[in-house]
Amino acid sequence: MAGNCATSNSQYDRLKELKEFDESKMGVKGLSDSGITSIPRFFIHPPETLPCKNLNSSTNATSSIPLLDLANLYSPTHRPKIIQQIKEAASTWGFFQVINHGIPASILDETIGSITAFHEQPHEIKADHYRRQEHHGVMYTSNNDLYRSKAATWHDSLQVFTAPEEMKVEEDIPEICRKEVITWDFHASKVAEALFELLAEGLGLEAGKFKELGFMKARLFLGHCYPYCPQPDLTVGIKSHTDAGLTVLLQNQVGGLQVKHGNEWVDVKPLPGALTVNIGDFIQII
Repeated sequence: MAGNCATSNSQYDRLKELKEFDESKMGVKGLSDSGITSIPRFFIHPPETLPCKNLNSSTNATSSIPLLDLANLYSPTHRPKIIQQIKEAASTWGFFQVINHGIPASILDETIGSITAFHEQPHEIKADHYRRQEHHGVMYTSNNDLYRSKAATWHDSLQVFTAPEEMKVEEDIPEICRKEVITWDFHASKVAEALFELLAEGLGLEAGKFKELGFMKARLFLGHCYPYCPQPDLTVGIKSHTDAGLTVLLQNQVGGLQVKHGNEWVDVKPLPGALTVNIGDFIQII
């Protein structure tokens, strides 16, 4: 699976390589652990699409996304200030970080630890959960769009559709992270609901309007893994993209996340105890 960058186009069967990788169920973590020194060809991106080689893309290392303090969220004195801050952050950035959000630090650490533990398992164990069944249930895979994209990206994911509630998936979540995923979903949902209320009030609506419209009915948990890559200058961990709905993101303390602000990419520096929020396409349209 190491691939050969010098292989001519006439000899290269991309679909065959994709199927071999997919059917191995080892993911990029398995490739990385195997000790490869070059990445398979289908992971290689055109130079013009890579951030480090795109002359039309620039990174601003001095700017940072807004930071909101949710302490005293329900105080008559502080809440109007927080509403104004989230309104400005949503309209000018679409991203912000929040502190004092109510999720205990122990829950944050346990969530990251459990997802790390899942991805660190031998690929033979994770293979039991490897499948391609988008939009429902529990799925461990590498690249949802593996067969649709022009180039694959260097990450694996554990996906759990935790809502609608009638779709009970708890028993299908890998045991090594089951309790932590369920606990995170409970706490993160509370944060998301509070943020939806603030955003609604910032728009002059009733606090529960977005929940009434069904914005809380579907929830997806994603636990990504970006393992060591022997040729990081030829690929990316994940392509630039937008999220449809509101995303509550828990980073580990390894940098790499960027958001686009105007024509520049801005680094989102990991902040201990903070959550990063992307309001998503639907809210931005509103």
